[in-house]
Amino acid sequence: MVSRTPLDRRSVLTGLLAGPLLLTSPMLAGPAMADDVIDLNWEDLRPDAADSLPKVLRGVLQHEEASRVSQQPASTGVRTDWNGQTVRLPGYIVPLEYKGTGVTAFLLVPFVGACVHVPPPPANQLVFVTTQDPYETAGLFEPVYVTGMFGVSSLSTQLADVGYALSADEIVPYQF
Repeated sequence: MVSRTPLDRRSVLTGLLAGPLLLTSPMLAGPAMADDVIDLNWEDLRPDAADSLPKVLRGVLQHEEASRVSQQPASTGVRTDWNGQTVRLPGYIVPLEYKGTGVTAFLLVPFVGACVHVPPPPANQLVFVTTQDPYETAGLFEPVYVTGMFGVSSLSTQLADVGYALSADEIVPYQF
């Protein structure tokens, strides 16, 4: 018969209590779990309920009409709610920098052709994305989900002023 000492019981209890703590400790948990990712949509990026897209950009815009509205609309501000958080946002890629054939920096935009064929949306509807691993895009019309560290950014590119930045951990095709 094996005799247990109080030290053994204490060790067992400590181990049982520490197990769940190890699983929930942010310092020991490793990469972000799926529950830690915040799913955003483009309306979430506007600071108020006001519609920040000009009427001319709300529907189908004929390419020849684009010159009449070539200025980027003023932004109504940005939201800081998700600074430093891991988020997932769908959108379309407007490439800015490549490594080989993969894109490493791009604008994530809410609709096809933004910043290319039509005037750019307001800064609070544009996200500057960088990635360590080049993403092999199928083209401008490929919808993607981008997941990574998100924050407010005041950045000007050759195409538009940008209100947010995202350091991508994952870029995947958007699943309808």
